[in-house]
Amino acid sequence: MFSQFIQNLLNSGGQSAAVQRYAQISNYQNNLNTVQAPQSPLDTIYPDNKINSPSFEKVLKSTSQANFGSLLINPQTMVNAHIVPENLLQQAAAASAVKQGTQPTKNQILNLVSMMSKKHGVDEKLVKALIKQESGFNPNAKSKTGAMGLMQLMPSTAKSLGVKDAYNPVQNIDGGIRYLKSMMNKYNGNVILALAAYNAGPNAVDKYDGVPPYKETQNYVRNILANYL
Repeated sequence: MFSQFIQNLLNSGGQSAAVQRYAQISNYQNNLNTVQAPQSPLDTIYPDNKINSPSFEKVLKSTSQANFGSLLINPQTMVNAHIVPENLLQQAAAASAVKQGTQPTKNQILNLVSMMSKKHGVDEKLVKALIKQESGFNPNAKSKTGAMGLMQLMPSTAKSLGVKDAYNPVQNIDGGIRYLKSMMNKYNGNVILALAAYNAGPNAVDKYDGVPPYKETQNYVRNILANYL
């Protein structure tokens, strides 16, 4: 019934000490039996007041005025979390880097070309070769006939493409690539005819059923292909 330590105290005549020690052990054991595992996360916050501790749900409801708790306890509340594709983030970053009124670097232009080409499904190497021939990567280039910007868009072409500022690199590259793609589609992916149409116009290509006999257009196509192939 008693531990050996307490039994020895009794045998030696130390009854008072034995009873006191037994009471201490019993009290300690009772305290161990009453300790319970935390019932909620807040039990660890209010360890000395378990009975009156607010429940986790109650804490959430109390924050509903701030539209925080209601997001978690109201099943009708939906939170939209659209994931933005990485290529769109890069495109937006590149576009924002080319600010209105500032001169973009060649690297910024090349990044835009790469991203816009992927966006429209056109070979970026071909677009870069075309821009090199058209403007030498000068976003402010303007020809004697009025062609504008990096991809030398004519005013009527820019308007048909919805390009409001042909000297804005983002708008110019986007519009130019879309126009090049339309020529590629028209001629069933024939790069030579698409480039000839980009320079001389599709009417001229259709008229001659091939690259028009214009020295400028023939040199234009030849130079771009030399940088592309």
